[in-house]
Amino acid sequence: GTAFLLATVVGSGIMGAALAQGNDALALLANAIATGCVLVVLITVFGPLSGAHFNPAVTLVFALRREIGGMAALAYLAAQVAGGLIGVWLAHAMFELPVIQTSAHLRSGPAQWLAEIIATAGLVGTILGCLRHRPEFVPAAVGLYITAAYWFTASTSFANPAVTIARGFTDTFSGILPAHVPAFIAAQLAGAVLAWAGMRWLHAEGAAAAPEQVGAEQSQEAGP
Repeated sequence: GTAFLLATVVGSGIMGAALAQGNDALALLANAIATGCVLVVLITVFGPLSGAHFNPAVTLVFALRREIGGMAALAYLAAQVAGGLIGVWLAHAMFELPVIQTSAHLRSGPAQWLAEIIATAGLVGTILGCLRHRPEFVPAAVGLYITAAYWFTASTSFANPAVTIARGFTDTFSGILPAHVPAFIAAQLAGAVLAWAGMRWLHAEGAAAAPEQVGAEQSQEAGP
């Protein structure tokens, strides 16, 4: 799944940049739409098989929720990173570019790191919220969120450590200088943990409020 995701991210970036003729906004639009659409498909297809774990930040949250074990999480991590690299290399091969590359695209600074915290927190919050209230809507919600986050975050919403690592190995539109990868990953993990804690608190508050609301409704029905 992560391989297909990266092939889409990098491939659509290459295609968009080539067709946009210097119009970065048009290239970003193509990149965002392609990525959002493929996420809907990948989560729908692979969700029943692996839980659609394409993202180490999401896997970390599920480990914190004790829904997957430590060894399974590590296995997912290895598969995610390996799949991401394979996807990047496949994209290069499809466009007849050198398969092995490293990026020179600068993406660093407090604004970029804050953007990654927010982007990843929003992604994790979207997943956890949908799983609790509308699980069947997870694929569409994630695809829509990432499409939007491309545009409202300064970093264009990497929001995924495996994606970030893999994008360090493409010197194309979607690349990131490898030296800037660790800070992005730290921000993403921080955002994931913040979202996990925040959603846990919100759901606990909601669960506590529910009995009180039911009791009030029953009292009103009983009358004076």
